[in-house]
Amino acid sequence: MKSAIRTMGADPAVEAELAQLPTTSIAELRTRYRELFRSEPPKAFGPDLLRRSIAHTIQEKAYGGLPSNVRRLLGQMVKAALAKPKGRLELTQRIKPGSELVRTWNGKTYRVTVLLEGFSHAGKTFTSLSEIAFVITGTKWNGPRFFGLRSLARQEASNGK
Repeated sequence: MKSAIRTMGADPAVEAELAQLPTTSIAELRTRYRELFRSEPPKAFGPDLLRRSIAHTIQEKAYGGLPSNVRRLLGQMVKAALAKPKGRLELTQRIKPGSELVRTWNGKTYRVTVLLEGFSHAGKTFTSLSEIAFVITGTKWNGPRFFGLRSLARQEASNGK
């Protein structure tokens, strides 16, 4: 694994510090933790957690952290898990701008283009798929379900039915 990391341009100083962590004493780990985090290490952190958090932070500073979109997605997952601790974790599906959704209704085919903000249908811009489903059918629909983005079983599960 180290050879694969080195081919990606690993910093020798970072690698050297990481290599020393397994033999570093707990007192030295706590000191390094204070240097990196500018706070006292949690009392519950034993040597293993100290090493892991230090190693993560060293690598993050040297090579960069998670992209903001990944951090945002992880935040959404945490919120969803806290809201329903024993429930199924589902996140909203993202559709890339430029995608086209096609639905046939009563023998006629309808096309919707996904925009950066909203949706385009029949030369008009809408804020939601549900609005377009209403225009097409004349009745209230769950827009993602109408366009096949959400199954009935999945929707009922998320509604608690």
